[in-house]
Amino acid sequence: MDIIYAAEKPSIARLLSRHTRKLVEPDDIQVTENPDQTGSFRIDWRFRQYLLAPNGAIAPLGSS
Repeated sequence: MDIIYAAEKPSIARLLSRHTRKLVEPDDIQVTENPDQTGSFRIDWRFRQYLLAPNGAIAPLGSS
């Protein structure tokens, strides 16, 4: 599973960069499976969390 995350981190970082309109480096994010929805991921970046839905949409998770 960690190999999949490592391979996908560059793609996820690009999606988050587009969403936030800021440069997001793959090494700056942590990606974990979202237990609440199959096929979605939680992204930790800086002091914020985002949800990556299976359709590629990104939304912020609460405020930190």
